[in-house]
Amino acid sequence: MSDIERSRGSRPTRQQRVDRAYRLTLATGALGVIGVVGIVLAILNIIGAGLPILALILAAICFMLLRRSVR
Repeated sequence: MSDIERSRGSRPTRQQRVDRAYRLTLATGALGVIGVVGIVLAILNIIGAGLPILALILAAICFMLLRRSVR
């Protein structure tokens, strides 16, 4: 029992959690803007709607990860 070690890979530090939340916030905002602008351009038949929809899906995933990390 004397060689019991602390498990590696424990919780990230506070600074690492703050940095992850910040990056997720930037990604969510950027993907949301790209998605909305892309949908508007798709409605005007300037571009296709595939990439804007993908950007909105990715923004939703980033938002869910952000909510989970902030909680």
